[in-house]
Amino acid sequence: MGHNLSLGPSLLGQILAGTILFAHIGAGIVSLTSGATAMAAPKGGRTHVIAGKVFVVAMLVMAGIGAVISPLLPERANVVPGVFTAYLVATAWMTVRRPAGTTGPFEIVALLVAFATAAMGVTLGLQAVASPDGLLDAAPASNYFVFAAFPVLAGLLDLRVILRGGSSGAGRLARHLWRMSFALFIAAGSLFLGQQKVFPVALRGSSVMLAPEFAVLGAMVFWLLHVRLPRRLRPHRPPPSRTIGETHA
Repeated sequence: MGHNLSLGPSLLGQILAGTILFAHIGAGIVSLTSGATAMAAPKGGRTHVIAGKVFVVAMLVMAGIGAVISPLLPERANVVPGVFTAYLVATAWMTVRRPAGTTGPFEIVALLVAFATAAMGVTLGLQAVASPDGLLDAAPASNYFVFAAFPVLAGLLDLRVILRGGSSGAGRLARHLWRMSFALFIAAGSLFLGQQKVFPVALRGSSVMLAPEFAVLGAMVFWLLHVRLPRRLRPHRPPPSRTIGETHA
């Protein structure tokens, strides 16, 4: 997101614009920090759970603000990624909150949101194609079409879950992992690739800026393999210690 949000020349407008921008940037920093913590921590442990909750709230704030104010900048190329990121986080969270093997109205609404987000991306892409220079808010049509493909894929996976009556076992964990991880990947790309002007000149355009994105993808692949591999092929881990208040059978 750019740093040129304007809500009018009045002092109140400038304060409001600054507050919104501060909330967006602050939520982005918190989401990257908490997301990295949740990804590195043992899954299901206290650290993972707490960091995951913080990540969900921060990402929803960051993505929601970005999607709402991007047309005002104007940077409509950020609308679809913003909505899609919020959708990923919400569906990932609900996947582990809902009892295994069940679905409800939330999954149907999520499916509609995914396809509506894709339709939005296609519509914006067609507007770019129809413009004299092939751009919409300085972004080419391909940007809109490429990002519209991701919610289509996610929506089809939602449809599969609905038709199966829910997800369970390794598939349930994999759904949670890849959606949370891909949301973190988008957030990392938005900062390290989309906002390089906030970094030292020596780093701008360098391969160093790709490291966080590759780290997120690598961690996502690792955990997905860990979940999907047969138990006998997984690295041995000692059993978790009993939590406070847990009683023996």
